[in-house]
Amino acid sequence: MELSSLKGKISNEIIESLAARGFKSFTPPQELSIASGLLEGNNVIVAAPTASGETLIGELAAVRSILMNGKKAVYIAPMRALVTEKFEEFKSAYPYLKSAISMGDLDSGDQWLSEYDMLFVSTEKMDSLIRHGANWLPNIGCIIFDEVHMLGDLSRGPTLELLITKLMKTTDAQIIALSATIGNSDELADWLGAKLVVSDFRPVKLMKGIVSDGAAYYYEGGKETRMLLNGSSQIREIRVLQDTLKMKKQLLTFYSTKRNAEAGAVKLSQNTEKALSQEEKSKLDKIGEKVLNTLEKPTAQCVKLSNLVKKGIAFHHSGLLNAQRGYIENAFKDNLIKAICATTTLGLGVNLPAHTVLVRDVSRHNGINSERLGANEIMQLFGRAGRPKYDTEGRALITAPSNYSVGDLYNRYIKSGPEPIDSGLGVAPVLRMHVLSFIAENFLGTEHEIMEFLSKTFYGYQYGSNAHMKNVVSSVLRDLVDWEFVVRGESKYDATKLGKRVSELYIDPMSAKWILDSLAYAEDALGTLYMISNTVEMRPYVKPTEEAEAEFVMYRKMSSAIYENESMDYGYYDPLSAFSTAMMLREWIDETDENDIIKKYRTTPGVLYIKLSNADWLVYAAIEIAKIVHKSIRRLVETRVRIRYGIKEELLDLVRLEQIGRVRARRLYSNGIKSVQDIRNNADLARSLLGGEVAKRVFMQLDTNA
Repeated sequence: MELSSLKGKISNEIIESLAARGFKSFTPPQELSIASGLLEGNNVIVAAPTASGETLIGELAAVRSILMNGKKAVYIAPMRALVTEKFEEFKSAYPYLKSAISMGDLDSGDQWLSEYDMLFVSTEKMDSLIRHGANWLPNIGCIIFDEVHMLGDLSRGPTLELLITKLMKTTDAQIIALSATIGNSDELADWLGAKLVVSDFRPVKLMKGIVSDGAAYYYEGGKETRMLLNGSSQIREIRVLQDTLKMKKQLLTFYSTKRNAEAGAVKLSQNTEKALSQEEKSKLDKIGEKVLNTLEKPTAQCVKLSNLVKKGIAFHHSGLLNAQRGYIENAFKDNLIKAICATTTLGLGVNLPAHTVLVRDVSRHNGINSERLGANEIMQLFGRAGRPKYDTEGRALITAPSNYSVGDLYNRYIKSGPEPIDSGLGVAPVLRMHVLSFIAENFLGTEHEIMEFLSKTFYGYQYGSNAHMKNVVSSVLRDLVDWEFVVRGESKYDATKLGKRVSELYIDPMSAKWILDSLAYAEDALGTLYMISNTVEMRPYVKPTEEAEAEFVMYRKMSSAIYENESMDYGYYDPLSAFSTAMMLREWIDETDENDIIKKYRTTPGVLYIKLSNADWLVYAAIEIAKIVHKSIRRLVETRVRIRYGIKEELLDLVRLEQIGRVRARRLYSNGIKSVQDIRNNADLARSLLGGEVAKRVFMQLDTNA
């Protein structure tokens, strides 16, 4: 179908934008979507491989809603990186439409979004906006749910499922659901009341196979083909890399752990370094320096990553800082970095394709035992193989460990096809915060209404109204009443002032209850840090240290006092690991060197900063809870500032000024300037310690506050 055939059916602005980007004709999934009523307002779910043109399907519906119907459009995805990527693409394609992105503060209704046409939000942010009563919700005409197969993910799926159900109930918006191929896409379509578009179209042909004994075994049409891999190494991932580099292509290798990914990058680096030209080496040296100096003082991981980048390779996992991930992804897109060794999270985020994808590990440890990756997850990783505009074909390979046969891997991951996904909604920890939000929003008020709503979820579609779900909901409601977050009136449940605030804060009610009970017992900074660490939101915790085990005794008494006083079970918590996490945070606010913290607690810069961000949010939540129950917030406020800057208590006055953070405050203090007033009294010394431009900005603030 040619673009010109849509004249009169969509606005000229859409046609002009597509033509300006070189677009001439539609892919098969796009054609099928249009034939299914995409441009007439029908709900549509598209199940198709990566890079098949799904994004444009959502774009057509969104821009039609904005330009032709005068309604807002909202793009929702589970991963922040993906939301950011799609926002940037849309803003570039339609600069004349007012587009906005919102993923941060979960305690805000962001009423400013009412002025925008196209909104890009994460799943949790959209859920939070509804909780805060965003007044523009009735003006939504189109909602795009990307990566909707994430419904089957135990951590992200339930929130996504309830959000979809809520929006279907409260808006008349057209729903466009974009998905990888799954085994029960027909069930999803039926649940959404959507036309189903299934396509195996892929702009780049994909060869899927198993690597063993220096060769790749491909299967097509029931026929096995063995192709020798160019190279000399007997180590499988090195052999695949050698073969890929000889074709002047790039490789993505997926590992089960961060440690394996880092070790893999070191192992492969000798080969990538040999493949670099002098010009590439020069460019990578500059990028490597940026990676090294992302932090004011580089960590051991920063040094390792920087050295690897200079050799044309990188590791990529959640332990990296956001800026470092950006440098690596851009260098890979520019074909400077020849290989990335990543954990599987990269397969779910930004669009980062390579000619060859290799899944090195087909199992991972789940905290209890080793489990195989599912076929759907492998297919997601395979979807990164083959770069449109650069490759005519891509390779997706799995290495065959000694305890797996080639045939076993082929049958499980290639021949079998996609697996069906199931709802993970029917458990109390998942439903607690959502049931509270139903009541706090005055969305649902009785157990019957809640059960009726849940019957409309994907869980309800799959399992019907069942006794298990009723028991879970009844148990959750009893807890919320016992914790005084809701009260049971004559005809319905109502949220208390405290319960409504907990819902707005977007934390688990059990975490809120623990914080509430702990306020009276957290008598010092470490007690406060333990209070916020012993929550669901701070998981996964760092591993306990010997020092933590020794010091935990007195805080075990704090836990015991709370347990005995409340007679409730916090058994799913892991107090010792939570306490060790609190001790790591204490080292941060005691100005311990970051390298020493990372080494001692066996963590990474990225994980440390994620923990600090979560800790900041939880202390803020504790402050808000304390206000409602009329407890002092002074210690909490001070602790929050110390977490934000990583400072001892003695520097609190100095960091009140912008431009003065952890390092500058300590420099001033060590030279006798211990307060803002001391800066005024010792202006010349302060200027020499701060430097010209920074000093100028600091003294402007002092003049303003005079």
